[in-house]
Amino acid sequence: MTTSEIIADPFIQTGALAVLGAVISRVALRSHPTWHLVLHVTFFVLLSVLLLYHGIVPYLPGPTPNSVVDEVLIGIAKIIWWVNAGWALIGFTRAFLIFEGSPREGRFIQDLVVGIIYLGVGLSIVANVFSLPVGTLIATSGVLAVILGLALQSTLNDVFSGIALNLGRPYAVGDVIVLKDGTEGKVVETNWRATHLLNGTNDLVVVPNSDLAKARLVNMSSPSRNHGVTITVSFAPGAAPALVADVMRAVLINSTTIDRTTGPGSVQVKGISGSAIDLELSIAVADIAKVGDAKNEIFDLIYRHAKAASLQLAAAAGTGIAATPAADQHPQLRSVQMRLLDAIPLFATLTDEEKEAIAKTMRRRTFLKGELIAEQGSVLNALAIVRSGVLGVTRIEDGCELELARLAPGDSYGEAGLLTEAGEPGTIRVLVHAVVYEIAKEDLSPLLHERPSLVDELGLILARRAEAKDHLFDRGSHSSGTHAVPGLVKRIRQLFEIPHGTH
Repeated sequence: MTTSEIIADPFIQTGALAVLGAVISRVALRSHPTWHLVLHVTFFVLLSVLLLYHGIVPYLPGPTPNSVVDEVLIGIAKIIWWVNAGWALIGFTRAFLIFEGSPREGRFIQDLVVGIIYLGVGLSIVANVFSLPVGTLIATSGVLAVILGLALQSTLNDVFSGIALNLGRPYAVGDVIVLKDGTEGKVVETNWRATHLLNGTNDLVVVPNSDLAKARLVNMSSPSRNHGVTITVSFAPGAAPALVADVMRAVLINSTTIDRTTGPGSVQVKGISGSAIDLELSIAVADIAKVGDAKNEIFDLIYRHAKAASLQLAAAAGTGIAATPAADQHPQLRSVQMRLLDAIPLFATLTDEEKEAIAKTMRRRTFLKGELIAEQGSVLNALAIVRSGVLGVTRIEDGCELELARLAPGDSYGEAGLLTEAGEPGTIRVLVHAVVYEIAKEDLSPLLHERPSLVDELGLILARRAEAKDHLFDRGSHSSGTHAVPGLVKRIRQLFEIPHGTH
């Protein structure tokens, strides 16, 4: 057999074309799905032209060849043609079958269609290559199908339930769902067999799809990621319900974790009796993962605002303990000024005598809602402690207004200006009618001269607060030098004219 006869042989040409296509598609273009599809279609067309040119019709049972060898080679050529036809269809499926823009659901449907394509290719090969009656083959395999169906009943139930769940899409990856039996978790994976949930203890819970298809579930992430939170609180009936509700509204205004795109939240009086006034606070958070942080903040603000308004929390129901006014429980309460100083970390190391000396000089100021207290960058010459109300701190950064904080009762501002003449990091404005107590520079100076070691302590506290602000503004470590403790201590000594070396 000459070289030209070998080259002209249809089976040699078919084999060479199949090998070339397999090498290019599986090696060179494996990571390029678009070109991978183009290559499959191109080789399928070339293979079809080649076989038809040599009188081989791959989609019809052909006449019996003259020899067994020819029969085997023609059969192999037809199988190669059908396999390439299947690959081309699968390429189209992967590229163009998109299920409403949802990658995971689309992949699920694609896998189902690909399975049908492979089944069709297999049956076509049986019918057109081996010339077997497909209908009779399917009918005679009914008993085997029944046996397999009974053996795989549970698995098939999960598979078809998975198909139904992915078509109905009651949840998606990333959603938090709660089942009727109390199982709660974030969906991290859903496949043919089961859905994987990550619960609150960071454990993986695998739930069969058949169980999920029959279960009543609550999708806490749908129709939006916003999640409602309800908090119930009870106060002793020592004040009018309207006043208590106003204080709780100040709590909601003070919160920084509430998602305000859905509203500021609401306060509703749920009931009143001789022992308690019951209120319900309703808020929304941007994501269910923030519920814990939101509750922690709200509970802290409830305590601080209630304490500032002299509201007494009601005793727990069923304890038999009657709530009594704060004045009756503590006949020797510390003064308002002393309690405010107790809440400030800046003065945590002071003795009661030193706090008393400062408390006598504190000046009470009242601000109305909407009033401007300080502009961004302005230097305040007094430290102010919030007694009641809510203050908002905003900063203009790169042309955008950012909210830095909301100050609640017990919070302070102006310490950097008082001690180092530094400007305020943001504009301070009153959000809810507020009362503050101020400590002026000339009132703090005698204490620092009497106890110079306090300067070092104040410098350390200011350095930590400045570092926290730098982290908030994402300035990095380049500003740490200006906020170093020795530099702050030196600045405080200069402003208050305290000689170096005194302790």
